Amino acid sequence: MGIIGWIVLGLLAGGIAKFLLPGRDPGGLIGTTLIGVAGAFTGGWLSAKFLHRSIDNHFFDLATWAAAITGSMVLLIGYRILFGNSRD
Repeated sequence: MGIIGWIVLGLLAGGIAKFLLPGRDPGGLIGTTLIGVAGAFTGGWLSAKFLHRSIDNHFFDLATWAAAITGSMVLLIGYRILFGNSRD
């Protein structure tokens, strides 16, 4: 899967992570989108590195989506912990 595929996957994973973790984020829509893309890359890398699950060529593979969404959720939670909710 190419870089464009990972970006698209990251955008969708970020949206799904935001849906699963509702609330106001300090970065808004753009911050959540960037976290989604970074989470897709991070989740994919961790899955390949530690679970020995190659996810290079499978855009519609369930494991690829799970890794991307999980990575996005972890980064979104970390972002909320570090920067808090500045809109209160």
